[in-house]
Amino acid sequence: MSAESTLLMDSTIYLGATVLAVPLAKKLGLGSVLGYLLAGVAIGPWGLRLVTDSESILHFAEFGVVLLLFLIGLELNPKRLWQMRKPILGLGGSQVIITSILLTIAGISMGISWQASLVAGMALSLSSTAIVLQTLTEKNLLNTPAGKSGFSVLLFQDIAVIPMLAIIPLLGIATHQSDSQSAWVSAAYSIAVIVTIIVVGHFLTRPVLRLIAKAKSREVFTAFSLLLVIGISLAMHAVDLSMALGAFLAGVLLADSEYRHQLESDIEPFKGLLLGLFFIAVGMSVDFGLLISKPLIVVGITGGLVLVKIMVLAGLAIKFDVPISQRSFFAFVLSQGGEFAFVLFGVATGFSAIPKDVADLLIVVVAFSMLTTPLLLLINEKIIDPRFSAPKRPFDETIEPQENPVVIAGFGQFGQIVARLLHTNKIGTTIIDHDPDQVDRVRKFGYKVFYGEVSRLVLLRSAGLAQAKIFVLAIDNREAGLRTITLIKEHFPHVKIFARARDLTHVYQLKDLAVSGYQRETFDSALRLGTETLTALGFEEHAAQHATQQYRKYDLALVDKLYEVHKDQDKVISITQESRSEIERLLDEDNQNLDK
Repeated sequence: MSAESTLLMDSTIYLGATVLAVPLAKKLGLGSVLGYLLAGVAIGPWGLRLVTDSESILHFAEFGVVLLLFLIGLELNPKRLWQMRKPILGLGGSQVIITSILLTIAGISMGISWQASLVAGMALSLSSTAIVLQTLTEKNLLNTPAGKSGFSVLLFQDIAVIPMLAIIPLLGIATHQSDSQSAWVSAAYSIAVIVTIIVVGHFLTRPVLRLIAKAKSREVFTAFSLLLVIGISLAMHAVDLSMALGAFLAGVLLADSEYRHQLESDIEPFKGLLLGLFFIAVGMSVDFGLLISKPLIVVGITGGLVLVKIMVLAGLAIKFDVPISQRSFFAFVLSQGGEFAFVLFGVATGFSAIPKDVADLLIVVVAFSMLTTPLLLLINEKIIDPRFSAPKRPFDETIEPQENPVVIAGFGQFGQIVARLLHTNKIGTTIIDHDPDQVDRVRKFGYKVFYGEVSRLVLLRSAGLAQAKIFVLAIDNREAGLRTITLIKEHFPHVKIFARARDLTHVYQLKDLAVSGYQRETFDSALRLGTETLTALGFEEHAAQHATQQYRKYDLALVDKLYEVHKDQDKVISITQESRSEIERLLDEDNQNLDK
């Protein structure tokens, strides 16, 4: 069979396994990650043997993790990252240091040299970025306290890979004396590469993106998006650094770019496919032969690793004020070994810092620990969380259906203002929110509250949407909101939907779904502040208010006008420029009339 035929055959197998295993796993409540892992086990060397070369596909699929970190970086501008420095350094640093020390001591007590034990402790202290972020995103928990804390830990772990890679050659010093000096040289190269990425990302990337955009070719822009991430990843890999960390830095530097949304939309499909392929490859790489020959050792070490990490994470959750209702989830979701452990063990065996047989055993342990995470989260969701939260959640789907005319999804600042206005006018409202602590607080004020993900049909039914007249969508998560609108349009077509819009792109998405109304979340407050600014500059109060109202009218008309051509960037730019001149002219005429 030719190489091309083999590639097509393997691709067919991967896609077929995904299509069969993932929907089945999700239907059973196991989550997509476990579905991918089980698909890999099924088609791998210890299953149906449809694919036997898991190593090569694993290295290729790791790029899915790189793309994931790039997209996460796009959501975090440097200012926000600086605001997160305390949980990153405090929570993340504590987790890595404490876990590394405990696992190193455990290794030494088992008769392994202190050098090998330290390598194992450092490598096993890391968690799987791919599994954790995929889980947080899938469950819409990235913006919860547990999600933010988990992300902080992951980010510190990715950064910690750099000094770990620098330390490993020194631990193999007994057999590689000449390499100790080169370790410092490598560290210098690593710093130089990171500085270069920061400089290039800050000063050069935007002008290049602007130039590419002028080519008016979506394919070229997509090609450059991939080239950017691949180039940075290869630069990091050349100096033995985390490719994912480099991609994350690039994403952060572009977080304020006007091309951020375009980059996200171009890279998202590749990220999803490669990340799924990564999980399949991990499932294929699990060495069940070692499990068969040394079952007690593999199971014992895997269980010990997961238990130690859960205990450390649970303790840190208390120390760093993770809400009590989310502590078990926080500890479970980070309890596995990570994909960077494969990299560290590979480097360590090359420098003789750890015996190869020990590294091979620990690689299997890491793979098995990844299999435990979806199961632990299932246990947490079905058993621990409901019992633990029972006093705080008599408000979930078991509540009798409501008949209030308005259902509000999301009870942050935006949703609260809407609810208070309706409440003061004696209009009954039902609230849906996914934060159990927030739900508990809201319930004390007399609101009818439901806990859960708003995009679940059973929850919408229980909240009384079949009897409601109005649905107000005020949640932060844009994708979940759009899914919810589609669900309501299908099952509750009589309900009018009014939505919170994050930006113009979100406005266009809402108009595509034909919502009854929307409001940009900062638009009116910005206009009021603008009115005060005009007054402070000497405008008469009535003139400032008139100017604001006129601008509001023109801007809303412009949004409708731009919507008709919003997929054509050149027309958007042209109409926007024309409209600005038109608005200025009309406002000048209005001011002259007012003066008269």
